[in-house]
Amino acid sequence: MAALALTSVTALNSCIKEIDPQTSYVTADQAANAPGAFDNFVASITGSLNGEFTYSGSSEYPWDFGYPSFFLQRDVMGQDIVIQESGSEWYSTWYECGTGLGPTYAVCQVPWTYYYGWIKNCNNVIDLAGDNPSGSKAHGLGIALAMRAMFYMDLARMYAKETYTANPNAETVPIVKEDTKEASNPRATNQAMFEFILNDLNRAESLLAGYSRLNVYTPNVNVVYGLKARAYLTMGNWALAEQYAKQAQAGFTPMTREQYLSKTEGFNTPNASWIFGLTFRSSDPNITNNDADSSWGSQMIIEVSGSGCGYASNYIGPKSIDAHLYTTIPVTDFRRMCFIDPAVDEALTGVDETTPAGQAAIAAALGEYTDDPLGVYNTCYNVSSAGGAAYAELKFRAAGGVHDNQYTAFTVAVPLMRVEEMMLIEAEAAGMQNEANGIALLTSFAKLRDPSYTYGLHGNDTYYNTATSAFQNEVWWQRRVELWGEGFATFDIKRLQKGIIRSYSGTNHLNNYQWNVEGVPTWMNLCIVQTETNNNPACTNNETPVPLSGNSTPYTW
Repeated sequence: MAALALTSVTALNSCIKEIDPQTSYVTADQAANAPGAFDNFVASITGSLNGEFTYSGSSEYPWDFGYPSFFLQRDVMGQDIVIQESGSEWYSTWYECGTGLGPTYAVCQVPWTYYYGWIKNCNNVIDLAGDNPSGSKAHGLGIALAMRAMFYMDLARMYAKETYTANPNAETVPIVKEDTKEASNPRATNQAMFEFILNDLNRAESLLAGYSRLNVYTPNVNVVYGLKARAYLTMGNWALAEQYAKQAQAGFTPMTREQYLSKTEGFNTPNASWIFGLTFRSSDPNITNNDADSSWGSQMIIEVSGSGCGYASNYIGPKSIDAHLYTTIPVTDFRRMCFIDPAVDEALTGVDETTPAGQAAIAAALGEYTDDPLGVYNTCYNVSSAGGAAYAELKFRAAGGVHDNQYTAFTVAVPLMRVEEMMLIEAEAAGMQNEANGIALLTSFAKLRDPSYTYGLHGNDTYYNTATSAFQNEVWWQRRVELWGEGFATFDIKRLQKGIIRSYSGTNHLNNYQWNVEGVPTWMNLCIVQTETNNNPACTNNETPVPLSGNSTPYTW
């Protein structure tokens, strides 16, 4: 029996509870002793996504705040997000291919603990629902199946060394179902894993047909369609990826310019484009404890300098967009306004922020980006080690535009699936069958962001892999810009077999980590924590990644 201890994140008990991943099922006694157990177990599946220090039980680890933390862990592994400092930045282990990614280190256990804890919650509901549930139990079962599929799909894409299309027999992770009891549980192949995922999604689709949810924080059939679209995209089944991506869009509309760039509700409040999301609540431990510094908002919201708290706003500085990616966004594309133009630094050279004239200059230079220009100036010029505002992100806004109280500012919602992602899956999948149709869909989408868009500007950004067509490169560019910071970067790099480029003239990546890698970097294939492989004799592991030494020779675009 595997000995790795995982955290129970059910709503029945807020304290940490140790479980065994190979016995991930609820017992009859547990169910009998918990009034309203089924409804509580269903609520726990999505209610725990925001994290309650699930990994550590302590507020001292500011990446221990649940599902959105994995967005950043994955995205900083590539090139599109730049961190501010080496070592002291909480996500430096993932950015720098640190030793913590190895199987003998605690950080390696973070995804294992979280994901198998979430899967346990799903398995509890599946076991309690029985074989032929009806009414709310049927809906609860559908929710559990959809979420279990989502978690396993993430795990498969994080741990498999080769993608489904490259090698259906590549190993992913062990599958733990509601009735799994075996001590020896091998890693499922890509093919076996995605068969399992699609079986769950097929059942969820049937069970959630006609189900009307209260809000976007609970899966419905649109979410199931979206998860199917992701699965078929990963498998290279273009016809079904196109079909389900289109079905997922029903009833949803893409964000407008005003919604995208809203200084009070930008990417913190559900709107008509959000198919699925989660929310941080004022009572959550990662908001109430540690001055709310162990939260998504602390990492991604920089407009709270008046509070004295927040890693991005007051301690380290903003995460930034890769300089090259930024320069490829035309000035006519409004998404460029989610990041501060380096010209702002030139305009503010020599400004004295303590004088009325200096404050007026700051307001003039930053007022277009934020309604807290002096606060953002302080964050970018006094807090950030970069010593400037160039490329700093302002995509994720403080709740309600509150800049002086992090307990309010950080109680934001986070999108987990947007209609724009589905539109881009539909475009790519259609284009892989008939390129002209895909180009038409992609152009229609891009013009929502840039009325002057002309197809063909980004097809040459090959990142070493010339096997992908210029069309797929165009879609990938749109995904990188549209979904920046939302957790898709590593998945796309692995799916498209791209390398990364951090070293080039004008790079803003950290010195000694300006790496150019041809092919998928090894650190994007996560290691399984050693305690699992020690106690599960059938479970193999990936190679421990080794960071590169020094900067690479600058790449010429």
